[in-house]
Amino acid sequence: MQLQDILYSQGFGTRRVCAGLVQQGWVMVSTTGPGGEYALCTDSVADFEPEGLQLRVQGVDWPYHEKAYVLLHKPAGTECSQKPSTYPSIYTLLPPALRQRPSKTAVQGIQAVGRLDQDTTGMLLLSDDGQFIHRMSSPKKHVPKVYQVTTKHPVDEAQVNKLLAGVVLDDDPKPVCAAACVRVDTHRLDLTLTEGKYHQVKRMLAAVGNRVEGLHRSQIGSMPLPADLAPGQWRWLSADDLKVLTTAPA
Repeated sequence: MQLQDILYSQGFGTRRVCAGLVQQGWVMVSTTGPGGEYALCTDSVADFEPEGLQLRVQGVDWPYHEKAYVLLHKPAGTECSQKPSTYPSIYTLLPPALRQRPSKTAVQGIQAVGRLDQDTTGMLLLSDDGQFIHRMSSPKKHVPKVYQVTTKHPVDEAQVNKLLAGVVLDDDPKPVCAAACVRVDTHRLDLTLTEGKYHQVKRMLAAVGNRVEGLHRSQIGSMPLPADLAPGQWRWLSADDLKVLTTAPA
């Protein structure tokens, strides 16, 4: 694959822009994996095997990914929208290349797998792989997601039991159940859901006579939010991460 095409596939601009980056000496390449030696390449049509290729573009290291799988620790006060209405977009926390990756659809770049409200924090997955997005977000796939819920009023066992048994929301007569619900203390719950209805946690707590004061998504599948990933930070997901994400917790 030509180097200019590799850069284009990674979101570094049009093919002309990518060719210019190479020709102007802004691109170095390593074919020996992470930590290997980089060599300057000024030939935009030089051929490389893309898989495993390590790029250094304008001083920034960038591993080649045929498809992008990203984990973001979403901070409060951000919207999961390309066109936010009130708060900054979560996409501004990502490098331009991830936002500009070419797509066969009308929308460029990686997309959020579902949405978290502006005041909700925690794990957010993003990808440009449509099948992965569907697998992780479809209610039929039953991928569990764990939320740490802070409530306005004390939580009692009756509320926990109702959440486990199922509550009826105003847009669907079919009861919605928590897959698991653990009372952490008087005002905190760990709530596991396998669906992704609009404002589901807040509406479920309202249905049992309580109110959500704080909400944090701490786990998806069997993968917890990494302790070393601070709010606003992102990282690539490895092949092992992807396996853990689609595995139900023990």
